[in-house]
Amino acid sequence: MKANPVLVAPCGLYCGVCAIYMADRDNNLKFKERLADLYRGGVPGKGKLGDSDGLSANDIKCKGCLSEDVFMYCTQCKIKGCTKEKGYTGCHQCDEFPCRHIDNFPMTVGKKVILRAIPYWREVGTDKFVEDEETRYVCPGCGNKVFRGAVKCNKCKAALDLD
Repeated sequence: MKANPVLVAPCGLYCGVCAIYMADRDNNLKFKERLADLYRGGVPGKGKLGDSDGLSANDIKCKGCLSEDVFMYCTQCKIKGCTKEKGYTGCHQCDEFPCRHIDNFPMTVGKKVILRAIPYWREVGTDKFVEDEETRYVCPGCGNKVFRGAVKCNKCKAALDLD
């Protein structure tokens, strides 16, 4: 699979399996409303975005980390700025990984995935990394494509632990 460069976030969180990206891509209003509620209210252990009290379904939009249309949280990403400053395409090129930006990453699932993804990205390269992230986020019970962080398949309701 050829990687779409705007979906390969420098931190290793592949945007193609991001709930925000998928909800926007599919123009799924119900999913956008659920995501806005999640980020606005916060869920213990999942994180809450700063300045998210007024977040609405209209704010749930993103075309990928490296696109011109990025989710409001991702515009504040210190990791993206750090890799750009160092001239890297991602943390997989940095000898300082994991660094303070990773240590301070505000979302538990995201940090867990970053710590798993970056060493693997280094090992296999970008195209294989993207291909494997795409195939990782599929319900083993019914084959439904799910998003990173999903704990239950929205089709067959099977419990998931894919991150």
